[in-house]
Amino acid sequence: MSDRLRVAIVGSGPAGFYAAAAMLDADVPIEVDMIERLPTPWGLVRLGVAPDHPKLKTVSRAFERIAAKPGFRFLGNVEVGRDLVHTDLVRLYDAVVYAVGSQTDRRLGIPGEDLRGSWSATEFVAWYNGHPDFQDIAFDLNAERAVVIGNGNVALDVARMLALTPEELAPTDTTDPAIEAIGASTVREILVVGRRGPAQASWTTQELKEMGELAGADVSVDSADLELDAAGEAALEHDTNTRRNIDVLREFAEREATGKPVTLRFLFFRSPVAIHGDGKVEAIELVRNRLEEQDGRLVAVPTDERETVECGLVFRSVGYRAVALPDLPFDERRGTIRNEGGRVVHDDDKPAAGVYCAGWIKRGPTGIIGTNKKDATETVALLLEDVRAGRVRHREDVTADAVEATLADRGVRAVLYEGWTGIDELERAAGEKLGRPRVKLRTWDELLDAAERVAQTPAEALSEPGR
Repeated sequence: MSDRLRVAIVGSGPAGFYAAAAMLDADVPIEVDMIERLPTPWGLVRLGVAPDHPKLKTVSRAFERIAAKPGFRFLGNVEVGRDLVHTDLVRLYDAVVYAVGSQTDRRLGIPGEDLRGSWSATEFVAWYNGHPDFQDIAFDLNAERAVVIGNGNVALDVARMLALTPEELAPTDTTDPAIEAIGASTVREILVVGRRGPAQASWTTQELKEMGELAGADVSVDSADLELDAAGEAALEHDTNTRRNIDVLREFAEREATGKPVTLRFLFFRSPVAIHGDGKVEAIELVRNRLEEQDGRLVAVPTDERETVECGLVFRSVGYRAVALPDLPFDERRGTIRNEGGRVVHDDDKPAAGVYCAGWIKRGPTGIIGTNKKDATETVALLLEDVRAGRVRHREDVTADAVEATLADRGVRAVLYEGWTGIDELERAAGEKLGRPRVKLRTWDELLDAAERVAQTPAEALSEPGR
């Protein structure tokens, strides 16, 4: 019988993997079960990073090395809240780390938001990346104008993906239905709309520069929107990324149209107040904003100036939001599990013994992939501190067999890491024939069938080094 501390990590994105690495490299002997509702790991690295950004996906190689460490076990196709609940986890493990991310999108809260043709960026990104929950959606991209609401990198991803030519999409791992739909799209103008000014946009400069390098789209910016006020000029003084972004936008503003089939326009100081249409999107109403300092931050305040823009598609990219988990304290305002540095705390601020969180569910949907490494390491440091202080300790009845027995009793067939590698190899082999990184399996049945070909029981897998 192992006397290693047994920890469950719920979620297999970057935060989950970095937490696993910090635990498996610690001087305390630990076994990690990574629990994931999908049959595939990596979270948004697989299902959120834009397909035309393959370099960002190479971080998965680090995750593969982490998965090869002794004491690591992947349990895919196991949903917390359905197959296991929080009380199961605290019974079956010595400690639990929630790294479930932010699974849904923030709403605009305006009339017409649910008209046909109005989509969240979350849905669109998941669809073109092959998330099995989103493959039955029929995206009709036959519209003259599309409007993307938001000034973050995801908004740029959505706008760029809409503008890519079939030749640009061909070498990516975009799903085949998405390549076909985008290639056949009649969109000729894409508006990227931000509620504040260019100095407050949260893009990274490299993402912004790429918008001016598209084979089939001209880029356009109104130079009047780039005349900065005192606050904007101050931002240039202290923020290198903002300064570079403004330089890129000024270069865009000086460009002449070259006659490419699509025009991509940036609009600033505008917020949507309504989406109009008879059963489907036909226009969006925007209000002009001015910036006002409130409590030390610049806030977009609506004016009396409004405009209605005809369009057939609206993509809402105003941020992700986490979903509350049953039996866990949740901060509705921040959209996170209540925590202090990664220790989950009850409403009375008392720590929930042996329960932690990392990543977006801990801090909110901010930062880049690498931000999660520091974040997860901070959480694990607290867990190890609690172990050394005797607040978290191994219990004899906490075993791998107990987890396996519980899953078996509930008819749950976990996909182990070997099952994932079977999926991975099949996708890569299909992609190699076409000069693509992979051709993704897109449905639950396809994914589970591929995983079953190399199926083992969890106990057999755990007995193997690195699994």
